[in-house]
Amino acid sequence: MDIRNEIALVTGANRGIGQSFVTELRRRGVRKVYAAARRPETVPEMPGVVSLMLDVTDDASVARAAAIAGDTTLLINNAGVSTFARLTDGAEEDIRLEMETNFFGPLRMVRAFAPILHAHGGGAVLNVLSVMAWMAYEHSNGYGASKAAAWALTNGVRYELAGQGTQVTALAMASVDTDMMADIEDEKSDPDAIVKAALDGLEAGALEVLADERTVQWKSRLGEDPALLYPQMSARKATAAKL
Repeated sequence: MDIRNEIALVTGANRGIGQSFVTELRRRGVRKVYAAARRPETVPEMPGVVSLMLDVTDDASVARAAAIAGDTTLLINNAGVSTFARLTDGAEEDIRLEMETNFFGPLRMVRAFAPILHAHGGGAVLNVLSVMAWMAYEHSNGYGASKAAAWALTNGVRYELAGQGTQVTALAMASVDTDMMADIEDEKSDPDAIVKAALDGLEAGALEVLADERTVQWKSRLGEDPALLYPQMSARKATAAKL
């Protein structure tokens, strides 16, 4: 997909990866970018950028956005949330929020904008996922479950929209230096680098972009015995047996 002169809509566009998407899209010649956020006043002003109020967890808000941005040809589902909830003892409302935002949010957006993309010749969708779709961790497994669901959603939407000529690309990455990860000590990628890799892949027609080496490694290990993926579990079992 040659994105020059396309019209893009980016969800969660007021900071982090979303803000990087807006800046890089304009740099690459995208004609107009709808920068969507729950608080549109926090979207930095920029030529060719239209701030748009959008809450991806609200059906009416999504419908209003689709009515306003009816010329969209590239939809980037970036809005997301992590509460760092554990599945076994995290607050259920936190896990529901993650699922509502990270899975049902992109689902609402795709259902609202698929007819719009079709009317403009097919266009493209890019869904922002996470390496957590394919791995478990000490915390954030509610987030991981929502991103695993979003990965399945992306695969299904890609299949269902192929007939109308819509390209559907998945972007997956590990830790990125954004507000969401500010309190987590980890090796973090630059959001600008992640976005450049994503748009390079989109323009090349890639159906999946794995934006860093850790993500490449975890994706390559899908199908391995869980005992090999999580050797620390054996040590924990041995410790528990001695208690």
